[in-house]
Amino acid sequence: MPKPKKRCDEGQQKWFDEALERIKKATGARTQVQLAEVLDVRQSSISDAKRRCSIPAEWFLKLYRSHGLAPDWLSEGTEPVYLNPNKAKIPADTVLRETPAPYGRNNARSRVAPVSNMAGLDKSAQNWDPQPIEELAIPETYFRPKLQVVKVDNASMEPVIQRDAYVGIDRAQTQHPDGDLCAVHFPHQGIMIRRVFLQNGEFVLKAMNDQYSDLTIPADEMDARTVGRVIWVLQDIGTV
Repeated sequence: MPKPKKRCDEGQQKWFDEALERIKKATGARTQVQLAEVLDVRQSSISDAKRRCSIPAEWFLKLYRSHGLAPDWLSEGTEPVYLNPNKAKIPADTVLRETPAPYGRNNARSRVAPVSNMAGLDKSAQNWDPQPIEELAIPETYFRPKLQVVKVDNASMEPVIQRDAYVGIDRAQTQHPDGDLCAVHFPHQGIMIRRVFLQNGEFVLKAMNDQYSDLTIPADEMDARTVGRVIWVLQDIGTV
């Protein structure tokens, strides 16, 4: 009888994810294919490393030889980034700036993001454009290149999303997996946040609050009216 495969514990998984992210940032590899090319290994080798939560020692040696990277920085985040700066492909200050500490760490950073109301700049327009009303400091790890933050002005998604909550929307994500939270534009109303489901050739947008009606949109209109997918919510639940 074969032995059960050993699973990574939470600490091992966290270490591996952070180390792999440093490798990607310093080499510019954004996909598993690109990373395999940088390391000159098969993609299956990367999959095996992910399964074991273990980075082979020869990867650190290869990255030192090809990019001048310091093994201690790759493994633990201990500076300096480079032992041989002459081989650096990306400046150290850029790598460090793009590799924020995870949310909750003492040295975690934040950035200020503009916040829009849900109505947008012109309620009657066919396309939604933001109307900035304030600014919000968010963890650096919550940022996305096409992030849009809105302040919720209704109770349609309570108790999941409270009125006055801040919602992060990734405008680069416009797909509609069943049950996901999406921000969809309705002319003269603004953004509506709902759970979306595809049923019989149309999308049903379901509210969490029973006092609000579900909405429907023909499937061929959904892409044009989707602002993005909800990726995080910041709210005070002290009074819930």
